[in-house]
Amino acid sequence: MSNETIHVLKMRYNSLKQAFWRHPNRLLALRSTVSMALVSIPFILLDGAFFGVTLALGAMAGALSETDDHPQGRLKTLGLTVLSFFISSFMIGLLYHNPWWLGCWFIVSTLAFILIGGIDERYRAITFGSIQIGVYAMLGADTSPAWYWGSVLLSAGALLHGLISLFLLYRRPWRLLDVYMARGFLALSNYLKEKARLFPSEEKDQIDIRNNLALLNIEMVSALEKIKEVLNNYDEEVEDKELLRPYLQRFMLLQSLHERAASSHERYEVLYTDEESRGVVEGLGEMLRQFAYAIRQLSDDMLNGATYRHPMVLDWISTALETKLQAMDEDKAEPLVLLHHNLSRSHLSLKHLDDLQEGSSIPRLRKDERSLGERLRAQLTFKHPRMRYAIRLSICFLVGYILVQALELEKGAWVMLTSLFVSQISYSETRRRLFQRVLGTVMGVVIGVLLIQIFPTKVGQLVLLLISGFAFFYWVRTRYSRAVLFITIFVLCGFNLISGAGGATIMTSRLIDTLIGASLAFLVARYLWPGWQYHRLPVLISLAMAKNAAYFKAIVKEYDQASPDDLAYRIARREAHRADNELATAWRTMQVEPKRKRKFMQYAFTFTYLNHALLSYISALGIHRSTYDLSFENAPEMTTKLGETMTEAGELLSGNSSVTSTDLVPVLHSLRQQILSIPSSLKKQQLRVFYNITDVTMKLVAELEKIKKEG
Repeated sequence: MSNETIHVLKMRYNSLKQAFWRHPNRLLALRSTVSMALVSIPFILLDGAFFGVTLALGAMAGALSETDDHPQGRLKTLGLTVLSFFISSFMIGLLYHNPWWLGCWFIVSTLAFILIGGIDERYRAITFGSIQIGVYAMLGADTSPAWYWGSVLLSAGALLHGLISLFLLYRRPWRLLDVYMARGFLALSNYLKEKARLFPSEEKDQIDIRNNLALLNIEMVSALEKIKEVLNNYDEEVEDKELLRPYLQRFMLLQSLHERAASSHERYEVLYTDEESRGVVEGLGEMLRQFAYAIRQLSDDMLNGATYRHPMVLDWISTALETKLQAMDEDKAEPLVLLHHNLSRSHLSLKHLDDLQEGSSIPRLRKDERSLGERLRAQLTFKHPRMRYAIRLSICFLVGYILVQALELEKGAWVMLTSLFVSQISYSETRRRLFQRVLGTVMGVVIGVLLIQIFPTKVGQLVLLLISGFAFFYWVRTRYSRAVLFITIFVLCGFNLISGAGGATIMTSRLIDTLIGASLAFLVARYLWPGWQYHRLPVLISLAMAKNAAYFKAIVKEYDQASPDDLAYRIARREAHRADNELATAWRTMQVEPKRKRKFMQYAFTFTYLNHALLSYISALGIHRSTYDLSFENAPEMTTKLGETMTEAGELLSGNSSVTSTDLVPVLHSLRQQILSIPSSLKKQQLRVFYNITDVTMKLVAELEKIKKEG
């Protein structure tokens, strides 16, 4: 083989490797498919289809139950996973010929598994997988050579996949952190790309853009929460904490960049008064787009293990904008200076991404200090969403099981399997899953039956089984309806391999069972604690205002005296963003609820827009806390009044406050007078930020008074 051929092969191998490393979903799908292939191919080719398919189902459930842990933590959870799977499937096999005892066990164990899953994020996937394994055991019980084989094979399949996954994780123990950190930076890139549309923008377009940003902020904050969770998992297992320092510092940088990205210094429609200022605004928009591209590149480099190279174009744009601003009239340039300063600081922080701070303390992260018992007891109330979800799912299983027994449905466990996948904590998510599940199943049945006719041989159907398994894992976290389509084909092929030509016939009953299970899940979610958003809206608005107040007060405290450990500040900021996300989620969820339940729809839209705007202005104040001080006239009185008004506004809907929008009129008037009386300076720009915070707070209070009057 010539050197040129070897070189070409190496290039193709590296290209293929990067195609998987850059896309964690592809890597998960490949790893899971290899596990299923290893356990299924030998048995299926040697006429042991039941053993091969059941092992593959166990491997699939094991892959879906994996936890985001350090290798040592993964080893512990693997043992817990296999034990839970064995208990669940063993009891199904033991009680299978005693249907009423079986039904009682299945329903009680479901309730217990769901509540145990609420104790810790690690347990959630394991306990859900245990319920899933129980249904798989019910599906295969009729064709099992002996009652115990289901529990042995399903647990063995999960164990084998877990060992393969654990081996790969030991080879790259920090891979999980790289993946979730990369997802966090990718979410930030998407947020910045959308925000770039504001530069320039008309006032009529800004409401839609801000609401899009509020929705993208949900993904951003969720990514931050997931990174924190994985970092805490690693922190529990790693003895040398210095090994975590680079990831902790990147996490701190990501939070800082998010705060800067979420900040707003001025109303965007007043930024450009002529062609000269409009040109600068367009330049700021281009800098935002390039910055978003740079962060996306960083995300790719984290996944590939490559060294990040900061693009020079950001230096050039920043320098050109600075030159342009210096040449502009001070009054015209003033609103744009802080925006440029904010972007420049962000770009320089990214440029010096891995400049470790020697001698600095390792940043602390917030942890849930409650014991496992305390977390479990917190769920033991009918008001807790987890308890309600557990009861709803158990009722679905109870009714479904009674229907299966009464109607003698063949492979009726599919009714429970469908209810398991369709049922979600909220009505809106259940409704989404309903349509996705039904659509995916119908398409899967049609396509699967056609493919089996085209590939009737054992080898052909084995290949179809593995390809559909790969596609299922590739889409399961992003496009659920596509994932359902491929898992339907997977099951169709599996039962064809076990029962010969009976699989296509069985899939007709699968379609009927799917419709029954999906309908049960929908009806239970619709009529049992549906949690309509108009009921939750007053609580969410109050919470958002209270968290905004806490964030604002934490910033003011940092201006007065910066603390060496900013954990309390970071917690206040995160809580404010989480409350903002809850409000945005409620507005989005309300859109898929029944029309007569969409009360206060317009208010939800307005509050989402105004609250995100307020949070943006507060963030702008926060990002300069280490650079400036609060030295303007009556600063202590004004900051106190603002903080108190936000707090009281949060209590307005509960009737504990009689605050009115006139409370802040003197503050707004004083800020306006100071802005007009002092020359262009950083202090004047800071006053503008305070003015915008006050103005939006007054608008929010006015909206609160309207909704209170309407009851």
